[in-house]
Amino acid sequence: MSFSYTGRLPCTYPGCPFTFKSQHGRTYHIRSTHINSNAHSELDLGPDFPDLESTPDLTQAPEQFRGQWIGHPYLTGLPCDANGKFLPPGTQPAPRAAHSATPDDWSPFESRVQFLVGDLLYRRVEMSASNVDMLMDLWEIFMDGSGVSAPFRSHQHMHAVIDSSPLGDVPWQCLTTGFSEDITRDAPNWQQMAYEVWFRDPNEVIRVMLDNHDFSGQFDVCPYIELDVNNKRRWANVMSANIAWNHCDAIAMSHTDTHGAMYCPIILGSDKTTVSVATGHVEYHPLYLSIGNLHNTVRCAHRNAVIPIAFLAIPKCDRRYDNDTNFRKFKRRLFHASISAILQTLRPGMTSPVIRRCPDGHYRRVIYDLVAFIADYPEQVMLTGIVQGWCPKCTASPNNPLAASGPRTGALTDQLVQLLDSKTLWDQYGIDNDIIPFTADFPRADIHEMISPDLLHQVIKGAFKDHLVTWVCSYLRLIHSESQGDAIIDDIDRRIAIVPPFPGLRRFPHGRRFKQWTGDDSKALMKVYLPAIVGYVPDDMVLCISAFLDTCYIARRQHLDEDSLKTFDTSFSKYLQLREVFRTTGVRPTGFSLPRQHVLTHYHSLIQDFGVPAGLCSSITESRHITAVKKPWRRSNRYDALGQMLKVNERLDKLSATRSDFVARGMMPDGHRPPAGTSFLHSHLNEHSPTNGNQDDSDEDEGPVDDNVLGHVVLARSRAINYPRNLQDLAAQINEPDLPILAQGFLADQLHLSDESMPVITSKVNVFHSAVATFFAPSDPSGIRGMRRERVRSTPSWRGTGPRRDCVFVTEDDEVPGVRGLNVARISLLFSFVYYGTVFPCALVEWFTRVRLDRVTGMWIVCPDFIRNRRNKSVVHLDALLRAAHLIPVYDASERVPLEIESTISLDTFKAYYVNKYIDHHAHEIAF
Repeated sequence: MSFSYTGRLPCTYPGCPFTFKSQHGRTYHIRSTHINSNAHSELDLGPDFPDLESTPDLTQAPEQFRGQWIGHPYLTGLPCDANGKFLPPGTQPAPRAAHSATPDDWSPFESRVQFLVGDLLYRRVEMSASNVDMLMDLWEIFMDGSGVSAPFRSHQHMHAVIDSSPLGDVPWQCLTTGFSEDITRDAPNWQQMAYEVWFRDPNEVIRVMLDNHDFSGQFDVCPYIELDVNNKRRWANVMSANIAWNHCDAIAMSHTDTHGAMYCPIILGSDKTTVSVATGHVEYHPLYLSIGNLHNTVRCAHRNAVIPIAFLAIPKCDRRYDNDTNFRKFKRRLFHASISAILQTLRPGMTSPVIRRCPDGHYRRVIYDLVAFIADYPEQVMLTGIVQGWCPKCTASPNNPLAASGPRTGALTDQLVQLLDSKTLWDQYGIDNDIIPFTADFPRADIHEMISPDLLHQVIKGAFKDHLVTWVCSYLRLIHSESQGDAIIDDIDRRIAIVPPFPGLRRFPHGRRFKQWTGDDSKALMKVYLPAIVGYVPDDMVLCISAFLDTCYIARRQHLDEDSLKTFDTSFSKYLQLREVFRTTGVRPTGFSLPRQHVLTHYHSLIQDFGVPAGLCSSITESRHITAVKKPWRRSNRYDALGQMLKVNERLDKLSATRSDFVARGMMPDGHRPPAGTSFLHSHLNEHSPTNGNQDDSDEDEGPVDDNVLGHVVLARSRAINYPRNLQDLAAQINEPDLPILAQGFLADQLHLSDESMPVITSKVNVFHSAVATFFAPSDPSGIRGMRRERVRSTPSWRGTGPRRDCVFVTEDDEVPGVRGLNVARISLLFSFVYYGTVFPCALVEWFTRVRLDRVTGMWIVCPDFIRNRRNKSVVHLDALLRAAHLIPVYDASERVPLEIESTISLDTFKAYYVNKYIDHHAHEIAF
């Protein structure tokens, strides 16, 4: 085996002797041999990313942090004992009482199997009571004579065992209230009714939340200021933001006994949700609670970090009272009085510390504080007592929302109410003085300050879907005739419908013509909308929407620094300037006096006050509606369903707390997943683990990852059948005659052989229909450690619609940022072979050539790369792949999309493609 070094590039890794013919060859070697940049351990994760090997001392900056971490000087979160006496530095936490049990004590369950079966049937499968009984009967029949009985005798037995768990037990209570004034005999029905408010003690809920071992390592005990290596401020979680720090200053000055205590910022959220329209418009009004100590990734991952603490009453009336002023006042007063009554148990802990055990096992003296309220705009109007159309954060008039104005505060409102009459307050300041917010009953609480940014309703569903998309349609109908405008909109829908598939991308097979839009629908439309309108609207309109999307994607990141905020301001200013195209074209002749447009002017300061908006978005509470309201309602018998729903929530909390206890005691692995499947090497060598040639390992294209894993791209666990195992026969079957020579050239590069020494591949070849990329993408839906997984496919048959060959980013030069350091390729084949005991996972790819950065859309344009009228193809190592890439055709504005084109063939049909940087937030950060 000989080596040739003449005229080649040396490896930049210290001590490595190998050289390479090209830059991308050197990059592939570095990624596969030395450093894989998918791995989060190579990234500067900042202070809110925990050490995966051990739980750090959370009173100090984590070791990965390379800048400056400044903790609050007074409310430092020092550990103490159960009596509140501070402990010497370095003292280990005392064992939890529950951990004194033996390692095989599964109480209240009899065994691990009984717990796993109960958790599976009640929480994961949500099996009905009758089916549980039937399953247990079948289990008994199957095990008859073996001496082993079913885990439960019946569904009643299963429920009783779950109910007997003392962990996570915060019982529901009922508060009954009604109209407080004198009621006449002919009073309307809403005055005569009694209203029930079901709630749980929020003090106990926080106690249980703080004592949850699952949150260890994802938890801040004091506010902090984070500076990067360039001494620039960085914002992420609630505790990194201004409000937490400023409130701690106020607490420390007014209550000196709080020095050394842990600050616990309380986050509330409420939103009505409808569970059934057809059966009487059944709706509920849940109130949720979280704490700002938890990292945003935990809150967004729905790991019992957002708890329903109440179901508020929803007064009903006859139609003739729908617009009755007294009824409107009563609804608002009932809303605020209910929340105030529910939160009363927190009030003592807002001035005097209470002792609580934290996720790391240490006790701390805790001081409560109301900091944020997650709500959409209608809820914000009810919360703040403002007039519809006004801003809850400032006093700007709806008629001139960009004019200079001051912040709206509770103190200012109180002063104005003392000085002005109700009409002046209503007309000139947008204040409804009939409402006294619940925050008036709690120290330091200001409802206007508590209103947090709401990406879902303000940006995604509001400014984008309800405004910009609607304005584009209005423009097309205004410039063209109604029928011609509709025809163009239909073609835009066709363009959207034929977008190539991508992991997790919601498809629009019939365009946008459906009535019930969800937040996920609006997010999906944002990803594919921009290329679809190019050529049909003026360039300034495309530039406007592009600037808005950039503004939105920056705001949705999980970490923002001073430079990011400057970029945000630049994009937003560009959007405001370009937005005028809708005024000049007659779409918005009266301007943009809309609350959801105006609130974007506050986002810069809101990010500084609350941290990144994604951590306090109403999408968190809307997602919680599913598990806390909608699914429990479906499990009920629909008659007086609320009591049954409360019991379901209580049992789910008990299961979660019990599972967390078992994990903390080492009785179950973190994540409590079944053992991982066959390793890749084993599946390659094992001839008995194939899958059907037309099937994939999993239908799950993407999702969060909670495991302690490094980033990588790996082939599916099982090979596909119906393929030859010999390289030459495989090439003939898939009609890729150059595959053997390309594979040999790839292997020669991997072995650093000269061009004269071409190795021969004699081992069996395994073909796979998918690979899984795992990478660090905290701004996208990810696990509590910021890791995300997506499945990249190359299969001849995808759900009966034809072949699916996904595209990927291939790293060309790690040192060059953006698309200039990446290549785009389409996977033709995923396969592996063995050479002298080493498995080589690789991909046969078709290359695309970068053409230019498009001025209008801000996206790169690529076209298929040809060599002598044949697609340019190569075999690359899987470690060279970064993650999936999404391409969208560059459409010809002079032609309508033919009806015969489907999404499965669009990558084979067009001459050029946009590299879609809006497909997700990670792509937006790398595909520039």
